Amino acid sequence: MSAAGTPSARPLDVRWIHGSPSAKHNTDPDIQVHAYDEHTVILRQNKAVHYEAPFLFLLFGTERAVLIDTGATAEAAYFPLRATVDELIAEWLADNPRPGGDYPLLVLHTHPHGDHVAGDGQFAGRPSTTLVGAGLATAWPYFGFDRDEEAVARVDLGGGRVLKCLATPGHHEASVTYYDPWTGFLLTGDTVYPGRLYINDWPAFGRTVERLVAFTESHPVTHVLGCHIEMTRAPGVDYPIRTTHQPDEPPLQLTPAHLHRIRDAVTELGDRPRRYPLDDLILWPHD
Repeated sequence: MSAAGTPSARPLDVRWIHGSPSAKHNTDPDIQVHAYDEHTVILRQNKAVHYEAPFLFLLFGTERAVLIDTGATAEAAYFPLRATVDELIAEWLADNPRPGGDYPLLVLHTHPHGDHVAGDGQFAGRPSTTLVGAGLATAWPYFGFDRDEEAVARVDLGGGRVLKCLATPGHHEASVTYYDPWTGFLLTGDTVYPGRLYINDWPAFGRTVERLVAFTESHPVTHVLGCHIEMTRAPGVDYPIRTTHQPDEPPLQLTPAHLHRIRDAVTELGDRPRRYPLDDLILWPHD
């Protein structure tokens, strides 16, 4: 595999599991697995298991795989994340055999909120696995952001697939955004997604949005992918918090144009932040 060249904007072409009227009678898998391509997998947790239903990303390179986020449920009996990841890695290695040695797994996070780190414990003791804690004291030194918050860190998966990692505080002080040149994905965690953008630090969020806009102007971004869907298809209308059935979900993927709209809204609000609905998301500053 080689990440040389410009990634093409392929459709995700998937209908995400979105819960059911009765969680008791839900028949969806605990984890939905969608192969975007042979080296890229998007996972979604079942809303009947946890209403947050976060998305996770498993990316393969010739030298290692990376899992970004570990979901909202710790118990493997209800959320078999490690078993799912192990199976996917075994399948990938069967199709992409390596000459001897282990195939390492790196576990990273978009930020340390509980619905993104709950499954960390499932990877304790897993061979050839490095799990980087999501908090500021662990993630920032790993990426070098403790020395330079404006730095662009790189995570080399092998085969030319080198992720670019940016410190993007605002939603959380330790938020990280990942750019994957293989797919053109900009993985924004809870900073930008089709839902309620909970903003804990308004000035930091404004700076982050400016940085992401500038980044997309110099990198070919195919899809902006966050970790949740909370909106309906009606412009500016979200599902209530803790909803476990969302039959009218919009797509997960956003575009760089959404970043421009967010920047314009932040500029309009200035130093008086308030809840501000856009068609596909809602700015939701904390008081």
